Amino acid sequence: MTDNKTKRISAEQQIPTIIAEMRAAAEAFQKIGLGVSLFGSARIPRDHPFYAVGRELGARIAQLGLPVIAGGGPGLMEAANRGAFESGGRSIGLNIRLPREKSNNPYQTDSLDFEYFNSRKSAFFMYSLAYVVLPGGFGTLDELFEALTLVQTMKQPPAPIILVGTAFWSGLVDWIRDQLLAHGMIGPFDLDLLLVTDDLDEVIRLIQEAAQIEQRREPALPT
Repeated sequence: MTDNKTKRISAEQQIPTIIAEMRAAAEAFQKIGLGVSLFGSARIPRDHPFYAVGRELGARIAQLGLPVIAGGGPGLMEAANRGAFESGGRSIGLNIRLPREKSNNPYQTDSLDFEYFNSRKSAFFMYSLAYVVLPGGFGTLDELFEALTLVQTMKQPPAPIILVGTAFWSGLVDWIRDQLLAHGMIGPFDLDLLLVTDDLDEVIRLIQEAAQIEQRREPALPT
């Protein structure tokens, strides 16, 4: 028997909410402008070294005068929002209520609420000039590969996709090289779409360069 909490909802029922959520995001970001999306695990506690990294990155991006866009939940999403918020910057939370995430983090200057992942993800990719990917699980991997796909297929303009944490990410990058590239499933230059680093100064430098290039770009849906 199907649990009511996981009952399939028809597309006809979902579409009006999805459209309304995308419209609300468009209206909000027309005022906010382009920012930097940070992705990462909701399960990382506040005393973990990854949390400190996320908080520092949120602060340093905000100090560039750029909005920080995160998922609005706990863990590394909270860390990024918190760093921006405590630095007096614009801290955007794209909130979605999940069984493991009962409340939004309190470090948000702008909060947008979503029922559906597809409209929430469109908000990340319409309004980001760079993507910073901290360690995370399935959701973070989903966001990472969505960003890579959109840039690879030129459905979104070129943008830095930066994986922070070489010890965490190096195995994934090796697999991409040894399997996807070796079997011709990606092109030889597709690996250049992402950078793996522990150097936060390098992260900030790449974001600054992207911001200079993207000053005149209007937010838009992937084409």
